[in-house]
Amino acid sequence: MIDLSKIKKRSTADIAKRIVQNIPDGASVNLGIGQPMTISNYLPEDREILLHSENGLLGMGPLATGDDIDEELVNAGKQPVTMLPGASICHHADSFVMIRGGHIDICVLGAFQVSVKGDVANWRTGDPMAIPAVGGAMDLALGAKKLFVMMEHLTKSGHSKLVQECTYPLTALAAVDCIYTDLATIEVTPSGLRVVDWVDELSFEELQEISGVPLMNARQ
Repeated sequence: MIDLSKIKKRSTADIAKRIVQNIPDGASVNLGIGQPMTISNYLPEDREILLHSENGLLGMGPLATGDDIDEELVNAGKQPVTMLPGASICHHADSFVMIRGGHIDICVLGAFQVSVKGDVANWRTGDPMAIPAVGGAMDLALGAKKLFVMMEHLTKSGHSKLVQECTYPLTALAAVDCIYTDLATIEVTPSGLRVVDWVDELSFEELQEISGVPLMNARQ
């Protein structure tokens, strides 16, 4: 039994910074509600990454604090945000034209499960206390040119969120390109899940055991 309490996991900030490494200069990127929204705080000053918010903001900057807070300027999760030079505001319908028209290069979503085939489930677990709301996730998962998933590797009960088949209601089929967790970075390929990197305190064999699905080692 692997004692994960002794493993130094990646923080949300660490995962966000790792995702930014894989976002090319000039890309238009939508950030899903939850963990992905923290990515706006880690945009490199020497690169242009155009953040899109589905409620009608293009050119979103970091989360707003202090005197920069404008309650009428928020992201899709209703968090106050800033605007970078050249940013623009548009109607919600025009924002979805960008999404459905294939104009978003990358979307980063949270997820409850991702299958070995890249299926993603991110809007409902069946919890009677939770209000199911898919929002724009289905549109984004299919409309963006690439889909990244940002999530914790395990559930609170210790079960892997990487699964052979999703058991929760699906958001999209075979849509995920790369998965970023607190333990590893994993590409979804036609041959299966390929681990690009993982935390230092964990061996690949231990990661394989924790994940519960077949993994390929990109370092071999």
